[in-house]
Formats: sequence, C-alpha cells, structure tokens
Amino acid sequence: MAEAKKYEGKTNFAVYAVWAALISVASLLPSFPMIGTGGTFSAKAILLPLAGVLFGPAAGAIICAIGGFIGQMLAPHTAWMGIATFITGVFTGTIAGFVSRGNWKIPVGILALFTVAWLTHPIGREAIVFPAVFYTLGLITILLGGFFAKKWLLGTNNFLKGAAIWLSAFSGFVLAAGFANYVGGLLMLQLPATVWIGLTALAPIERTIFSLGAAIIGVPLLIGLPKIGLFVGPKPDEE
Repeated sequence: MAEAKKYEGKTNFAVYAVWAALISVASLLPSFPMIGTGGTFSAKAILLPLAGVLFGPAAGAIICAIGGFIGQMLAPHTAWMGIATFITGVFTGTIAGFVSRGNWKIPVGILALFTVAWLTHPIGREAIVFPAVFYTLGLITILLGGFFAKKWLLGTNNFLKGAAIWLSAFSGFVLAAGFANYVGGLLMLQLPATVWIGLTALAPIERTIFSLGAAIIGVPLLIGLPKIGLFVGPKPDEE
C-alpha cells in the first residue's frame, strides 16, 4: 500500500515550466571555459541531465530546449555555437532520461552515429584517440546505467540513487559533447588534432565533476518532491 502511494503524485506542466525557468536563469551564473576549445561550460549544465532523470526523456528534451533557448538569449556569451548551442542541452536531458529509464539502445545508436561522423572528418581521424577514450567511457556509462539506473532510482539506497544519476548525467554529457564536438569543434571551429588529443583526459574529468554535481542536487529532490505530491523519477512500469 505504501509503495502504491509513492507513485500517486503527478508531475504537471507547471513543474516543467519551473524547471525550464531555472535552466534559463542559471545561464546567468558563471560559465567555466572548456580548456582548449574556446567554448564554455555553464553552471546550468548541472540542471540539464536532471530534467531527464526527474521528468523523463520527452519532457526532459522539451524542458532543456525551452530553458536553454531562453537562457542563451539572456546570456549570449554562453552561445558559443550560435543559435544551435541550446541543442547540446537537449541531448543532455534526453539521453539522461533514456538511461535513467533503462533504455540504452537509443543512446548507443546515437553515440555510434556521432562516432562515425567524427571519423568522416580528417581532423577527427587524426585525433582518433579522443573518441576512443571519451566516447568509450560514455558507452560504458550508458550500458551500466541502462541496466542498473532505473532499479537503483526506484530503490531505497540513496548512494545508489546518486550513482544512477551520475551514470545518467555522464551519459547525457557525452552525447551532448558528441554533437557539439562534431558540429562546433570540427565543422565550425576546425580545432586541430593536437587540441583534441590534449582534451582526451580533460573532457572526462570535466563531465565527471558536473555529473557529480547533478547527483548531489538530484538525490534530495528524488527523496523530497514525492513527499509533497510531486512524483519525479522513473515509474516501475516506465521505459
């Protein structure tokens, strides 16, 4: 009976709007330079994967699209890829939502497409070590999250909840990077291979830190919001 009540609360569009507003306002927070790329990594990035983990891949995509688009208008200095910058956040929220619901097939397919796209570019082939390390780590977190994240999020162990959010967030960040690296880094900026080789170790570290931030914020929300009637996170029968 108690387990059934846990899922009685419903998340409505007002909650989605609030989260999108948080993302847009967070764009005004300090942005950290992505070493070697000329791009930035805003503190709002922590909120993007949580949109997918808390509300699912579809809602997460919409929330990140609206919040990210408004945010880049509020803080145009963060739009390093121009008007397309917000799309990276859409990938983050959507993929984190899929992984947190136990769906690993779609993220793996998208990661494969980005890997192939990377290899079609001459600079990408010269810096093949970058996707070999970074995208492989993403593949590992996608598979681990796809098999365990939903179970851990539905469980009572808060440490495992945090691990599930971390896996989902890291997966989302890698797929978002897959889009940004190819479109922004290779096609638009044409960053040389030496830069990508130098980022081989830095890129995973940056995403690890932001994924940890998402886990630290996400666990209390997963615990607290259902207590006030706002259900968040996966349902037992949800994929």
